[in-house]
Amino acid sequence: MDNRPIGVFDSGLGGLTVLREILKVVPNENIIYFGDTARVPYGPRKLEEVREFVFSITHFLSQKDVKLMVIACNTSTAAALDALQARLPIPVIGVIEPGARTAVGHTANRRVGVMATRGTVESRAYDKAISKIDRGIKVYSVAAPKLVEYVEKGQLCGQALDGSIYDYIEPLLAKKIDVLIMGCTHFPLIEGRIAHLSGDNVKVISSAVETARDVKNILTKEGIAASGTGKPFRIFYETGKASHFYRVGKMFLGEEITDVVSIDLAM
Repeated sequence: MDNRPIGVFDSGLGGLTVLREILKVVPNENIIYFGDTARVPYGPRKLEEVREFVFSITHFLSQKDVKLMVIACNTSTAAALDALQARLPIPVIGVIEPGARTAVGHTANRRVGVMATRGTVESRAYDKAISKIDRGIKVYSVAAPKLVEYVEKGQLCGQALDGSIYDYIEPLLAKKIDVLIMGCTHFPLIEGRIAHLSGDNVKVISSAVETARDVKNILTKEGIAASGTGKPFRIFYETGKASHFYRVGKMFLGEEITDVVSIDLAM
């Protein structure tokens, strides 16, 4: 048994949707969540710049003696997962491989769609992850930045949102996809609308759900699950000074966030 915390980080608050799924499957684990709200969003940034941000965050989390790190951000996973796995002595998992693996298992016609941020799409991270499993599967991707804006404003339904979703999905449907990966941690909050507009013949995959399953499996395999005695703690850090962590964070996590520590990574 190992009661050290799990470190979960994202460019902002979207990674809380991943944490929400993690807490469903391993509710007894201690958690440290880090949101780089001062520099969000990562999606439009160059991957080299994102990689440096990620190295800074993981150095901070390492000082907190975390036992496992979860990169709850598609862009950060694309930018730095391999490097972190090579340099850190603890397990590090991202959100791309679990979603890609599940998509491969569900596609019947071997045509998979990905809806993500611009940075994730341009990195071709899902293409590469799926190709490692099955080179014969065709992957079609679209960047959907407007959907991130809708979610962050709390606009989770309505005609305008549906119109934007369909504008992004339509070219993927034209490619005859039968699986759609939500390649952004904001999208689980509008999964119902995405699934409805994708139609009954398309399986929508949440990388957050699949990543949570991987977390549970790693804790069991490595023998580092928490003992389950005592109330687990949740600590939230952010780099921003005037973010909407409490209001938006509750929407993403599904529970009240009572305390957020603001820090400066440059210190």
